[in-house]
Amino acid sequence: MMIEAHNIYKSFGNVDVIKGIDIQIDKGEIVTIVGASGAGKTTLLQIIGTLEKADKGEVIINWQNVNKMNPKTLAAFRNKNIGFVFQFHHLLPEFTALENICIPAYIAGISKSITLNKAMHLLEYLNIKDRANHKPSMLSGGEQQRVAVARALINDPAIILADEPSGNLDSQNAKELHELFFRLREQTGQTFAIVTHNPELAAMADRTLTIKDGRIY
Repeated sequence: MMIEAHNIYKSFGNVDVIKGIDIQIDKGEIVTIVGASGAGKTTLLQIIGTLEKADKGEVIINWQNVNKMNPKTLAAFRNKNIGFVFQFHHLLPEFTALENICIPAYIAGISKSITLNKAMHLLEYLNIKDRANHKPSMLSGGEQQRVAVARALINDPAIILADEPSGNLDSQNAKELHELFFRLREQTGQTFAIVTHNPELAAMADRTLTIKDGRIY
């Protein structure tokens, strides 16, 4: 089992967002998480990804209980094991595409030569090698999202968590991004949990979890 979450609760102020969720995601599985806005999808993804701490419950990733890790250990574990792809890319505007991709590897202490070589390989794999030295403002939405995917992949994480990854893309770029996720799974065996409003992506997944009022249905 790659991801397990047991009896997860999370509130913000007086609002109960997650109300006792249990999920299990197998290694190499692609699971989509759907539901209305405000249902708790993003919060659940952030708890699974260790970006947010649950008020109650535990998260186990690759057989390791992340609740028992101190902040420094948890940050290193997250950087090595989990890649994130967000709707709004979150690329740093002052850096080139290549530099943005390299940042997680530098944080992990990987040498510059190895990191640059791997980043260029990812750019080539994603068909944007000619955009390596362009800053985000010079890239299309689809190109920016591919850079964000490359950044998520640079440390060979076992898990990719994506929050509305095609939400700002046109239908063609969205289709290509969805197909990319499945191609990656076939080639690397990575596990994907994807929050989406896109019915086509949800239908492609191995399994779909529906959240309503903070619970899985």
